[in-house]
Amino acid sequence: MAKALFHKHQRVYVAPVGTWAIVEHVKPHWVKDVEEPVRIYYDCGLGRDFTTHELAAEQVETVDGENWRVLRAKNKWQSMEECSRHPYPGTFPVVVTDPKDWGGWRVPAAEYDRDPVRIEAQARLLSRSPGLLELAEQLIQLASEDPELPNAVTELARRANDIVREVNIKPAAAAPVSPPHPA
Repeated sequence: MAKALFHKHQRVYVAPVGTWAIVEHVKPHWVKDVEEPVRIYYDCGLGRDFTTHELAAEQVETVDGENWRVLRAKNKWQSMEECSRHPYPGTFPVVVTDPKDWGGWRVPAAEYDRDPVRIEAQARLLSRSPGLLELAEQLIQLASEDPELPNAVTELARRANDIVREVNIKPAAAAPVSPPHPA
């Protein structure tokens, strides 16, 4: 069954047209004796109705110059019927980490198909990682400025410090590779 992912008056990116638009009407497609709509169409005032996989929500959250967000990519390898049990049939999540929607994190189709709910949760977690890192850094700063904090908060700050240190480790310079000896 379908669930509406966008709402009326929401700004969305319409991929087939390549422009931003406002959802003017949400149009559920009902079938007799079925409790939920079978499909959801969206009227964006562009001459035809669009489906969920043709639209992308606007992501406004920016943390420290980072704008990681979850976009929906069209599933090219499976039909809508084959992936009807997925949370968002016909699409899979892509976490982009660049302002130009370039680079980031993707998952192979076979892995997504094995456990789509888990992959969706991973995508949401990855897209919120910059905010979680900033929160951990603020907790560390708070603990370093106030020695009178309760032990539980101090322990959380210590754990946050360990995590932030692991995240900020720079890879060691790779050892130069010597060319093979001629035979």
